[in-house]
Order: sequence, then C-alpha cells, then structure tokens
Amino acid sequence: MKHKKGFYEKYIKCPQDFVLALFALIVLSPILLVIAITVKIKLGSPVIFRQDRPGLNGKVFRLYKFRTMSDEKDENGELLPDEVRLGKFGKFLRSTSLDELPSLINVLRLELSLVGPRPLLVKYLSRYNDHQSRRHEVRPGFTGYAQVNGRNAISWEEKFDYDVQYVDNITFVGDWKIIFKTVVKVFKRDGITSDTSVTMEEFMGSAQTAENTNKLR
Repeated sequence: MKHKKGFYEKYIKCPQDFVLALFALIVLSPILLVIAITVKIKLGSPVIFRQDRPGLNGKVFRLYKFRTMSDEKDENGELLPDEVRLGKFGKFLRSTSLDELPSLINVLRLELSLVGPRPLLVKYLSRYNDHQSRRHEVRPGFTGYAQVNGRNAISWEEKFDYDVQYVDNITFVGDWKIIFKTVVKVFKRDGITSDTSVTMEEFMGSAQTAENTNKLR
C-alpha cells in the first residue's frame, strides 16, 4: 500500500516541525553551548559528528549530532572497540539523548521531521525488503514510533514494523503522543542499549531480503 498524505501531513506537519525546532534551538541554546564546550574538552574535535543518512525516498542528507566517542587507538593504530571509546560522558549524552540535539538543525533544513522513522545508515538501503523500505515514504524523524516502543531494546524487524505502522497512520494527535512519550522515555532512559551491544547491532538484512536477493542471482 503506497503512502497517501492526509490533511495534517500536507499542510500542518512541516510548518509545525519548523516552528517547534526553531523554538527548541533558541530555548536550549545555553545547554547546547555547554555541551559543545564539554565535548571539546573531553573528546576533542570535531565537536559535531556528521554522517550521511537516507531521508525521504532514500535521498541522502548529512545528519548532525554531538560527538560521543573518543579517537582512542591501540598500539597498532586501530580504533578501540565502541564500548571503550564511548566512555561515561558519551554514555550520558546518549542515555539522555542530548547528543541528538544538533539534529534539530536538520529539522529546520526540512531533512528531518520531529516525528518519523529514525534515519539509519545508507548501507542498509539495499538490505531492506519491500515492507521495510516503506519507512522511506515519509521524512525521517528526530524521534519515532519505534523509539517510544523499545528503541534499541527491540529487534530490527519489530522496529521496522513500527516504522511502517507510523507511515500508514500519521495524525496530529499521534505525533504529539509520540513527542510526549519520547520525553518520558528520555527521563527514564529506557531502551538505550540492546541485549548484546552498547547501542544496536548492525542490521544485516532479514531472511526475506536474503531470499529476494538470491532470486535475482
């Protein structure tokens, strides 16, 4: 089923995103400054982490976040494991979602919505099955339905199912419920890590994706 925009998504959602993101950046600017200075002192430069992510219809944009990992290396010059480079300060930024605040700039640039499927890695694009790829029928979000239903503590398949459910049911009330639930989740620090990783394991594709790939060979 192809996504069809309703009145809210056509005429309200985008202006609402812009106004709220601008307001948040102005109000939170002192906090952003303090975090930036602390990141510079504890982790070094660059303070802002930039990474290409797929957005609406898979179009790639550059996502902004605060840096959370150091560049610590072993005796062979190889970067240490993520859990070592993350450290207490990086874990604090992630658990409170403070590292995400620079992404509000992406909302102002209309690359992100406040609510939508979270933008993942570009290399995952070829690993989605048809159902999972529907998450790109709308703009990705600063937060999303999957984030308030487990975040990194649920499986990739569950996360993508929530994303597609959101794509098919975008409403004003639904978005605000997700925003309020996100605030609660952040304060409780729920679902920050998975069972086996400090964040979330790499998505390698579902069984259906692999089956479809083999059929094409």
